[in-house]
Amino acid sequence: MSMYIAKSRSIAARALDGEMIIMSTSDSMLFTLNEVATEIWLAADGRTPLSQIVQDKVCAKFEAEPEAAYADAEDLCRRLADYGILVISDQPIESAR
Repeated sequence: MSMYIAKSRSIAARALDGEMIIMSTSDSMLFTLNEVATEIWLAADGRTPLSQIVQDKVCAKFEAEPEAAYADAEDLCRRLADYGILVISDQPIESAR
């Protein structure tokens, strides 16, 4: 099953020294994403499958093993979705910006 990810509309985000700082506007909780997580975040357009994001952004840039990189990315995305930072779907997300 494919996984599609999109940035939540209820966040504020800024890049700082190669990392992404994200604040949830609902509870003001702050998150800092490392370089790999930032690549995934930036590519979260709702239309590109996570598997392609991992292949094109993570494996290509960080020389990661595809299966392990995908498993880590999927875990990251599920955790961010639990906090309302990302939206996850098994279909392309039409409402994504």
